Amino acid sequence: MKHKTPFFTTRRILLLSVLLLCLLLLIIAFDSRLLIRTYTLDADEITSPVRIVLVSDLHSCRYGENQSELIEAVTAQVPDLVLLTGDIFDDVRDNTDTELFLAGIADKFPCYYVTGNHECWGGRYRFDIQMGILEKYNIPVLSGTAETLSVRGETIRLCGVDDPDVYMVNTDLGTDPAGYSRAQADKEETFLGQIASLSESAEEGYTILLSHRPEYYAVYTQYAFDLVLCGHAHGGQWRIPGILNGLYAPHQGIFPEYAGGRYDANGTTMLVSRGLARETTRVPRIFNRPELVVVEIR
Repeated sequence: MKHKTPFFTTRRILLLSVLLLCLLLLIIAFDSRLLIRTYTLDADEITSPVRIVLVSDLHSCRYGENQSELIEAVTAQVPDLVLLTGDIFDDVRDNTDTELFLAGIADKFPCYYVTGNHECWGGRYRFDIQMGILEKYNIPVLSGTAETLSVRGETIRLCGVDDPDVYMVNTDLGTDPAGYSRAQADKEETFLGQIASLSESAEEGYTILLSHRPEYYAVYTQYAFDLVLCGHAHGGQWRIPGILNGLYAPHQGIFPEYAGGRYDANGTTMLVSRGLARETTRVPRIFNRPELVVVEIR
């Protein structure tokens, strides 16, 4: 008598288990749901906790109808400050979703902005429109400038620098290639000059520097900034948690050192947001969920 082979043999169970595991890993790898990431920092200068929400690299991506998902996520954190570190707008994508987001938070929380490279890459016309939207909602743009804020009775010195590419927007490059080359050299000098100038007031209270680009970390730590907040790196786009913090980041290249997370040196902490860009990225994020960063200073 011929015996039938059971359908659920050991081999088939093993194969099915492997397939289910692979499917689960794919789901986790390509998960693009918004993640809230919280950092807690101890500061001798702060006696009453100060809560900050860091928003970076939105690139005009959509988060629910009228940006409700992102607005509600920010509101739920009950921040004392909302700090926006560039590329909130995009150089190609329509400004509508960014404006909806700004309109939803600007009258609820004190907001401050610094530019990123993508605000610049759209050219002078788009740049002026985007800066006009910020002005419409009374969101200050820190452009090599600083403000002293009183937050919960604590003194916060908030500094901000332009993205280096703002210099290119503000410079008449003409048609001479040599003029473009000179401007490329001058833009970094201007950027570094802003940082040096701001550092002169960095001793006043707890000092925060807003800068789009994390790759200048070695420069930031030369000065007396307590905290530097950045974006730009998009979390290195592809990650392997615990093994690879990022595969590639703009202006850092392969295996970026500052893809996302916390970095400490010389009394300065730098926090790099992995950003909020989703549908605007050329390649999908892997093990790299878009994040809203919350900073608790106490």
